[in-house]
Order: sequence, then structure tokens, then C-alpha cells
Amino acid sequence: AGAETVKRAVELDLASRFQESLVCYQEGIDLLLQVVKATKDDAKKHRYRQKISELFFFFLSLSFSDGKYHKQIRIEENATGFGYKKLFQEYLTEIVSEVWVEDPYIRHIHQARYSLYNFLRFCEMLVKGPCKVKTIHLLTSYDEGSGRSQQISGLEEIQQSLRNYGVMLNIAFSSSIHDREIRFNNGWMIKIGRGLDYFKKPQGRFSIGYCDFDLRPCHETTVDVFHTKHTKKM
Repeated sequence: AGAETVKRAVELDLASRFQESLVCYQEGIDLLLQVVKATKDDAKKHRYRQKISELFFFFLSLSFSDGKYHKQIRIEENATGFGYKKLFQEYLTEIVSEVWVEDPYIRHIHQARYSLYNFLRFCEMLVKGPCKVKTIHLLTSYDEGSGRSQQISGLEEIQQSLRNYGVMLNIAFSSSIHDREIRFNNGWMIKIGRGLDYFKKPQGRFSIGYCDFDLRPCHETTVDVFHTKHTKKM
């Protein structure tokens, strides 16, 4: 599996698909490290470590090349084809086991907002894989007024449902959160201007796009993708 992943990384690198190549290089290195831990033959361990060192060199050369790790996607008003799977699938590799979602508006349905349902759809995508997510961390803000109890009830229902699939949802609230950000433990970070709530309200319960988000018209927004190796904390 590690060899096939590395082969795919090289093919993507040669095709100048640098972001996808980085994901495969990182996953290949992780898989080979697991092999080293399980190997008792010292000669084999030495060969594996040499190969890992070579891969790590390519990984670093790719990581620190200017301009290769900030990908920006512009979603136009009323555009379709931007369901969650389409947007996130290339970053949700098999090594992803932990996800952080920061969005101040994961709330109950309010003023035509469907953000609580959108978060549920996002969780469904994670459960289906190919990633093996075990923990999701959600940081959001409380809904206002009477919507708060419905918000908490909805999130607790999602939490219980995820538990049935072996996934732990940790929920925290902040009154000062403003930015919207999604992070995966393989290093990828996605910032969406509108958070998960970039889909328009469906025209009706039986209109095309009501169930399939790939067919749902979107609000105009910008998606920025980074890798944590290219971000500096101030």
C-alpha cells in the first residue's frame, strides 16, 4: 500500500498537481513508518529507513516551493457542482482520523439558514470515508433566544448518531469566535468565506438539489486551502 501511494505521489508531482502529490507523499511516508515498526529484520529496516529519507527529501522540496500550497477556489453565485465531497475529497486520505470545525453559525434552522443540517451532511461525508475519522471537534457559538435549546438538542442528536458509528463529536461554544476554518490531522486546512453554509435554500422540498448538494446552487464565496507547514502562528 505504501509503495502504491508513493508511486501515485510521483505521478501527481510530475503532472504538477502539487497539493495532491503532497497528500500522497505524506501518506506513503506514514505507511512505510508503520512497516518499519512492524519489521524485525534489521537489514530490511535499514532499507526502509533509507527509502523514507529519500521520500522525506522530496516531501520537503515540494513543501517549501513557493506558490504551490495555497489553492484558492472561487465559487460563483448560483454555481453548482460544489458538494462537500467534491470540495474536500482530495484532502480526506486514509490517515485522517481527527477533524476540527470552527464555525460560529452551526445553529438551528433560522431565517432560511440550514447550517445545522449542513454540518450533519459534512459529518455523513466523513463517516463514509475513505478517511477513518474517530474524533470531530466542533467550535461554534450559541444560537440566540429560543433557538438555543433546539440548537443544543440538534447537536446532541448528531453526537449520539455519530457515536453509533464509532465517531466522537466534541462540542464547544465560544462567544468570540468569528473565523470559519476546517482542519484535518494530515495538515490540511480549509477556510471557506461562508463556512459550511454556502448553499442556497432549495426552491422546494421536491426540487432538484434538495437532497444532492452537487446540484444545489451556491452563494458566492471563496475557498482557501493551506497546509500547516506553510502557515506561521503569530
